[in-house]
Amino acid sequence: MFKRFGKAPAGNRQERIKLQENYRDGKFHNLEPTAVSPKDVSFFKVLKEFITRPNSVTPAREVPIKKTDLFKLPKDKISVVWFGHSSYLINYKGFVILIDPVFSGNASPVKFFGKPFKGTNIYMADDFPQIDLLLITHDHYDHLDYPFIKQIKDKVKKVVCSLGVGAHLELWGIPHEKIIELGWQEELKVNNELNITALPSRHFSGRSTKRFNTLWSSFALIWNDCRIYVGGDSGYSPQFREIGEQFGNFDLAFLECGQYSQYWPQIHMMPEETVKAARDLNAKILFPVHWGKFVLSIHPWNEPINRMVAEANKKDQDFVAPHIGEMYILGEKYDQKEWWNFEDNG
Repeated sequence: MFKRFGKAPAGNRQERIKLQENYRDGKFHNLEPTAVSPKDVSFFKVLKEFITRPNSVTPAREVPIKKTDLFKLPKDKISVVWFGHSSYLINYKGFVILIDPVFSGNASPVKFFGKPFKGTNIYMADDFPQIDLLLITHDHYDHLDYPFIKQIKDKVKKVVCSLGVGAHLELWGIPHEKIIELGWQEELKVNNELNITALPSRHFSGRSTKRFNTLWSSFALIWNDCRIYVGGDSGYSPQFREIGEQFGNFDLAFLECGQYSQYWPQIHMMPEETVKAARDLNAKILFPVHWGKFVLSIHPWNEPINRMVAEANKKDQDFVAPHIGEMYILGEKYDQKEWWNFEDNG
């Protein structure tokens, strides 16, 4: 039971953490002042909001999905399969990257909170081929899933994660030599084609009562013919514009657009801010994530995507929002349907 909480960084890992520019007073910091929640809002007020939240936080019917055979991904194309929330797979011409996989049935350490919507938890460890690269943005339960890591660890060839997160992964059985941890602005040459740079995000970390002892990150994945931004979790920040200037543009940007609230406005974006961040990044296509599978806030389950679509149309920002489990091929025309409004269609 206690293994799911992970392990705090120690030894050489902790010594490396102490050298990071954004680590001081025993913890990591965002680049700008960031509150996890407003100081004038009590825990009990937020708890009351959760207890009395409307039924619309979950779909009234089973979510429509399309399940892709992950063993038959194209070897000559760049494709993406989104699994709901912030778990997705990038297939770069046969090189398979899995991001923040959560498939055990809970996005929390307890069984009564963070259950997936009916019909959305359709993939198991056996559905996955060999994973060339497992990419972990931060250690929150809705991004780092202990039971699934245990199930899939032997299929993983290499792990790239935010600095400090490797302590959890080693505890759970992934060999030290497979794990590469990055601090912000550190770059890794994965192979002859792919470079990865860890970049800032505006968020926090922690799997127990202690927060900020591991890093949270976004990542730039750079190939010669493709640039992809993996946003992780982040409140809106000028850092998006700085990253856009640093890399010029991105062909595809995965950005969160759900689980927001007036009670934590600096650590998650409102959907309109998601579009603004995409434009700051010079993203050709926005791919919204962090919605569609779990209830971690108090807004209607499909409000994030509807608000994001309205804002993207207003700002002429191209986007794609496939079904959970559906394969999207970058560069090919995609016939976007508002599948998330299926409840309105009878």
